[in-house]
Amino acid sequence: QVVVDFERLGEHAAAFQGHDVGFCCLGTTRAKAGADGFVRVDRDYVAQAAELARAGGCKHFVLQSSRGANAQSRFLYLRVKGEVENLVQAVGFGHCTILRPAVLLCKRQESRPMEWVAQQFLRAVARVFPTAYSVPVETMARAMVACVLQPSEGKVKVLENGAIHDLGKA
Repeated sequence: QVVVDFERLGEHAAAFQGHDVGFCCLGTTRAKAGADGFVRVDRDYVAQAAELARAGGCKHFVLQSSRGANAQSRFLYLRVKGEVENLVQAVGFGHCTILRPAVLLCKRQESRPMEWVAQQFLRAVARVFPTAYSVPVETMARAMVACVLQPSEGKVKVLENGAIHDLGKA
């Protein structure tokens, strides 16, 4: 692992050299970073990391995005996710896989009471509709690895929540 300063990411280009595959799950929340900070982390840092990875020889970039990502959305979160998808695709990787999960079910170190309540509800819903509204982070991680081990023919592949479940269980 290499620790980098994302404010000076260009100074860490060597950390991005010589890798065939790049995985990106970088993100923050608007509540934690403010609107400008959210855009900087979720769009700008991710796009710059993708560019450095491509320049370093990366052939397949795997991006965790979000269900509903759309660069034309009126909602900041979905708009930024759509914008970064477009920016990463424009970098020109041999293969680019974009995963659009619904709510990620995970245990966090920090306290987010409303998110905890929502996750408990979604865990219950998942018993009836397992792929509709959420995905466990373990399933997400397995899907990210599987998409690299079984690359598709196309240059860009977008996986929605149901496909993430299928690939993560394969």
